[in-house]
Amino acid sequence: MRTGTGTETGTETGTMGAAAGVAVDADVAGAAPEAGVDAGLASAAPEAGPGTDIASAAPETPVDADIANATPGARARLGAQSAPEPASVTETDSERVTALSGGTRGSGALAPLVDTVMDALARGARRRGGPIAPGRPGDVAATVGEVFGGPGAVTGAEALDRLTELLAHGSADPADASCAAHLHCPPLAIAVAADLAVSALNPSQDSWDQAPAATALETLLLQELAALAGYEPEQAAGVLTSGGTESNLMGLMLARDRVLGAASGRQIELTGVPGAGTEGAPRPRILASAAAHFSVQRAAALLGLGEDAVLPVPVDHQLRMDPEALAAVLDGCAERGELPVAVVATAGTTDTGAIDPLRACAALAAEHGAWLHVDAAYGGGALLSDQLAPLLDGLGLADSVSLDWHKLGWQPAAAGVFLVRRSETYASLARRAVYLNPADDEEAGYPSLLGLSLRTTRRADAFKIAVTLRTLGREGLGRLVDACRDLAVSGARAVAEHPRLELHSEPVLTAFLFRYLPERPADTAAGPAAYGARCDAVNAALRRRLLREGSAVVGRTELPGEGPGRVRLKLTLLNPHTTAAEVERLLHAVVAAGRAEEEAR
Repeated sequence: MRTGTGTETGTETGTMGAAAGVAVDADVAGAAPEAGVDAGLASAAPEAGPGTDIASAAPETPVDADIANATPGARARLGAQSAPEPASVTETDSERVTALSGGTRGSGALAPLVDTVMDALARGARRRGGPIAPGRPGDVAATVGEVFGGPGAVTGAEALDRLTELLAHGSADPADASCAAHLHCPPLAIAVAADLAVSALNPSQDSWDQAPAATALETLLLQELAALAGYEPEQAAGVLTSGGTESNLMGLMLARDRVLGAASGRQIELTGVPGAGTEGAPRPRILASAAAHFSVQRAAALLGLGEDAVLPVPVDHQLRMDPEALAAVLDGCAERGELPVAVVATAGTTDTGAIDPLRACAALAAEHGAWLHVDAAYGGGALLSDQLAPLLDGLGLADSVSLDWHKLGWQPAAAGVFLVRRSETYASLARRAVYLNPADDEEAGYPSLLGLSLRTTRRADAFKIAVTLRTLGREGLGRLVDACRDLAVSGARAVAEHPRLELHSEPVLTAFLFRYLPERPADTAAGPAAYGARCDAVNAALRRRLLREGSAVVGRTELPGEGPGRVRLKLTLLNPHTTAAEVERLLHAVVAAGRAEEEAR
């Protein structure tokens, strides 16, 4: 095991020793001297900032007849290209586009295509000129239709170039300082390069003979991450997943099988969920905060428990689960003869980054015989930071944990991780497929990961995480986490100081909620409900205005409860190279859009 503190990790791995100063070669990291963290980790600055007129962006390639053939509206708003009539594909072209990426000749076939992609990505980004291309959804659909399915649709050898440029131009770019709506990180270049290697080799994790090295690497990585989460690596188990939704499903599936199985005396994965109200089958319940991720309800439905099995637990102003309320809901289950199968604690809610009181949740779950699953898909990134890791005190008491490295880990999706504290609790997922993991192979020393996952074919997503961890180390990644947290703190301060903005609560991690405050009507008889409704309408509309203009991507959510006045805007800051000044400019753009919406009403 090579985890623990950043210093220990760096010492044991050698290459991770560079993390102490976050000294990664600029050529690898794409350094930018103006970044708010070490230049060695900085990515290249955007070529055109938010709100920049496309015409003033970096010079484009010459406009050719293909661009001129686009419809005027799409050309003006989205810079669409329409392809000429396809030329016949030569034998050389055919050989090139049917070449494979593996084998000893694969890299030679792949290299020029990668160059094509890089050029097209750069052109698309220049033409986009900001966080998102201006226009409406119909404009985007029309442009994509012209290039992909219209009469002049691109075909043949140039499809890669043209469609990649189209994708880059028509994508929201999380690397742009004004793209800050979701838990949608800009991936590190080193992680993307590692992911390319996986795509080229295409190992599948469902049998050893498809992925010998990747099988061993995932096993070692998960031991390391288990230790980071506070588990004993030799006793824990886990798997790479598609993200928090799959991880939450797995945690609740194991909870169902263990707790409901023990209560009913049945092997639930074989016989199914016993009917509610029958002898030995009390009504199963899952308890989660009112701010928990919607995937908890989805998992309950998929597991045959029904969404109504999920009991919401009240939260405080910061959207953190109230432990006294949790105790009351658990006591209510006991009084009604219901079975609390699981308590789901959230470590990093999607809106405020709130972290439920993990130790209190663990104690209450244990008292009532419930499984504790912690959804740390967002907040798990705090484990990388010495400053923020104490927020996750008690995580190691959970029976299962979900982590997402495609959030505060800067990995290309998907990079989810599911862990259990004790490997024996994984028993109900074990599977034997004679063509993948025959018993005699395992007895002969050929390991299998098949019984650890809900999926069969599965990418080697552990590889990019392993490369990133060894390149930057825990300390280097922790610096990125801290940089994003500092951005959120300074952004929240700017909101609090602006007379037309209202901060909901101080940031816990890297996100915060706020809203624009329209002028109050002269008619004070309208009352707070009418003003709340006006606030909701203006905030929702100003966000769409920013999207339409292509100037910013800002999040929108609603506080728990009922009635008007609950709409909030959200900044989720996951770009460690964004500066405080850029966040302030983004907030000024929000205010300007709010005023424009007020004037339009």
